[in-house]
Amino acid sequence: MNNSFLNPNELKSFGLKSYGINVLISRKASFYSPECISLGNNVRIDDFCILSGNITIGSFVHISAYCALYGRHGIIMENYSGISPRCTIFSATDDFSGNYLIGPMVDESKTNVRGGLVTIKKYAQVGAGCIIMPELTINEGVAVGAMSLVNKNLEAWNIYAGIPARIIRKREKNLLDRIDE
Repeated sequence: MNNSFLNPNELKSFGLKSYGINVLISRKASFYSPECISLGNNVRIDDFCILSGNITIGSFVHISAYCALYGRHGIIMENYSGISPRCTIFSATDDFSGNYLIGPMVDESKTNVRGGLVTIKKYAQVGAGCIIMPELTINEGVAVGAMSLVNKNLEAWNIYAGIPARIIRKREKNLLDRIDE
């Protein structure tokens, strides 16, 4: 098969911690520390994505083009979740107060990187161009509108948008009738 996704032999030699069936990874995606990354079944990762650090992705997940997942403190995406193009998820952030130096090329004793696990629960979808900050949960069934900043936990089955993201309205649950589990 000659297409833009890794073939089964390439995927096998990629060095992932684990992966399921029907996994499609673009040849143009970049993985750092693949031994820390687990993928479920029916996962698609498109062109120009960056995945780095401790990342666990469930089944039936799509990560659209130009997304970046920085999983120093962990990122979990549960089944049927997804992120639209140009989203960035940070599980860690530098201290920009001016009291510390910033950046990966600076000795760690002179920086103050903080963060925590980011969890995107089942059936949640993040719109294009969103930024997700460290140490938070996007709960089950949440939809986040394009260009939003998520800087706190989001309550289940709501639609959020804005900077920072705030509830716009409740989200319907009819999609649950379409799940074959």
